[in-house]
Amino acid sequence: MANENCIQTFSGIEDALYVIGGKWRLRIIIALFDRGCRFNEIQRTVSGISAKVLTAELRHLELNGFIKRCGFETPAITTYALTDYSQTLRTVVHALHEWGRAHRENIRRQWMAGS
Repeated sequence: MANENCIQTFSGIEDALYVIGGKWRLRIIIALFDRGCRFNEIQRTVSGISAKVLTAELRHLELNGFIKRCGFETPAITTYALTDYSQTLRTVVHALHEWGRAHRENIRRQWMAGS
């Protein structure tokens, strides 16, 4: 029974990491949390991402229902915005932020104690 629970946990985590894992996807989602952005705005906010990679990641996030493309005709402008579904990640992002901050503090304390 415990092995079955473990397998189910792995399966859920693998599904989540497939969608939001990697170096850029969560950063893109976080960049869009407050408002929609144009491609170049996202690229400036997510420092270090190339246009080619950003294009691929935006497509991936769109296919998985996290972002939507919004086009305006005059002038021809495309913005990217989060879907309602993507808002379900806010608690996950907040939890990761809190854990990461605490982990950094823990490492800093260990380093200071060892110095």
